[in-house]
Amino acid sequence: MFIHVCPLPAIEKTLRDSGAGHLLSLMGPSGMVDPWPGIEAGRHLRITINDITEPGEGLVLAEASHIEQIVDFVKSWSAHQTARSPQPMVIHCWAGISRSTAAAYIALCALNEAVSERAVANALRRAAPFAKPNPRLVGLADTVLGRRGRMTAAIEALPEAEWLATGRPFALPANMSAG
Repeated sequence: MFIHVCPLPAIEKTLRDSGAGHLLSLMGPSGMVDPWPGIEAGRHLRITINDITEPGEGLVLAEASHIEQIVDFVKSWSAHQTARSPQPMVIHCWAGISRSTAAAYIALCALNEAVSERAVANALRRAAPFAKPNPRLVGLADTVLGRRGRMTAAIEALPEAEWLATGRPFALPANMSAG
């Protein structure tokens, strides 16, 4: 069972190559994708937020309710997986660097409560040296998941991210203790 992360231009190929049946889109209002063909209703969560950390006129700032939706969606996906027929999830944003990597980190922390935030952050960095998880999303998740600042501290402790204009697709096991 894997979580795949990609930028918008790679979504079709990532969905096809991974065999994913669940999709999490994090896009601004002007770029939000329509429900994706081939993804069943209820298996595509679309979170409309801009990649910002402070309020801005005409922009949508992430709120705790967005994190709750992500966590509920990911936990529902995980609960319906079977060993015989695991169905990967794809998480994407515009560039595959900030919102989507933050959502993947949040998902992995939510699914792996016994694994340290630092271990999850380090796995993310190994898989995606360019990842710059959106600090607003991580900070909100820290509160929603009751991690008492550990999620934020783990991301802040990572080495500086490699600079890329657009991220590359990558995948991480949903069960970090097995990976």
